[in-house]
Amino acid sequence: MRGVSKAYPDIPFDLPEVTAAQKQRARRIYKRLAERYPDARCALDYRNPHELLIATILSAQSTDLGVNKATPALFAAFPTPADYAKSTPAQVEKHIKSIGLYRNKAKAIVESMKRLRDEYGGEVPRTMDELLTLRGVARKTANVVLGNAFNINMGVVVDTHIERLAKRFDLAPQNATVAQVERHLMALFPRDNWTMLAHLLIAHGRAVCKARGGGCSTDPICRAYCNNAT
Repeated sequence: MRGVSKAYPDIPFDLPEVTAAQKQRARRIYKRLAERYPDARCALDYRNPHELLIATILSAQSTDLGVNKATPALFAAFPTPADYAKSTPAQVEKHIKSIGLYRNKAKAIVESMKRLRDEYGGEVPRTMDELLTLRGVARKTANVVLGNAFNINMGVVVDTHIERLAKRFDLAPQNATVAQVERHLMALFPRDNWTMLAHLLIAHGRAVCKARGGGCSTDPICRAYCNNAT
């Protein structure tokens, strides 16, 4: 597949070719969603970059609501990365037992905070490559942190809502992998919109375009753009 990576020399992979008409359609979808959900934002509660990083690690295979219920006590017990770094996974675990996979996540949090302390001066790094060196951080988590904490657009977050909408709205092929969905979205939408695009798609996925029992037949956005609408 030929790519358009020359447009983004800091993106280390090619993007799929898309037509001007496809980009125009994508921008119309974005405009409609932005009008519908003007307050769309990251659903995780945080006050600083390291709290967002931890909340995002916790959110894997868990709900944002469940994470937000657990993090106030966790953040109060460990105010800084250094506090996590000098703790043990067992000490973190007792604050996050309500969250799925809490033992593995506690280990990831402690190890990632140790790396922040030892390698990055206690600060959350601002590059994709550096974030990916942290335990518990994959591309999705790194995109969340870069986009929301630092306003750095290195990609598009793709969760289950976004993957579903991207395919239903013909923004990505039906057989696309998560990585391929992200690249199609990056090719279709302006870079400055990548972070907000994820918030808008998630908002519509939660409100209307559900995996089952959604409002495709009556919602005007879905009727205009969804390949499932009848």
